[in-house]
Amino acid sequence: MPEPKRAAQKIETLPERTIERLSEYRRTLLDLLAQGRTHIYSHELAGMHGITAVQVRRDLMLIGFTTDTKKGYDVEVLIDFIASILDSPEIRNVGIIGMGNLAQAITHYFNGKRSKLRITAAFDIDPEKVGHTVANIPCYHIDDFASEVAANDIKIVILTSPSAVASDMVAPITAAGIDGVLNFTSTPLNFPSHVYVEDYDIITLLEKVAYFSK
Repeated sequence: MPEPKRAAQKIETLPERTIERLSEYRRTLLDLLAQGRTHIYSHELAGMHGITAVQVRRDLMLIGFTTDTKKGYDVEVLIDFIASILDSPEIRNVGIIGMGNLAQAITHYFNGKRSKLRITAAFDIDPEKVGHTVANIPCYHIDDFASEVAANDIKIVILTSPSAVASDMVAPITAAGIDGVLNFTSTPLNFPSHVYVEDYDIITLLEKVAYFSK
């Protein structure tokens, strides 16, 4: 398998939207690889994502990926190259707070999709969930959050608890040494600057879709 050329300069922090597109490219490329596709041109990949070939090439240039082949990008090589940018060398364990229907759906959907990210523990206060396995993940009481985060080496949490109590989780999440939070609640959370937070508010997103589609 040919090796891509890697830019000599160190890749600095990439724009958030570039990271999102790289993740989207990899998902598409994995599907193509499973279908037996070996190569793809930038304009083909762009068409699958509703963007321009220039944008695809710009994103790949930002991560230092170039290729000499006239057959387009080698799908497997590009998957591995994107993985070297997005993924940590070691597995990063993820905890999920609030094990309701949404959290269970997320867990069932995500686990097994990426080798370097793994949901390993859940937290709740519901006695019917605590002490049991929910969506194949052990569920602990939220009072044990700090100790289980340490025991399971959890670095990222997905927050799906009720919005009314979401802000109460900022202090324990920060104190436990969590590096990143995916917030599925509708409550804006004020974390210290060293904790990366991504808000996913379904109401806001749906209203955005409704506005631009009316």
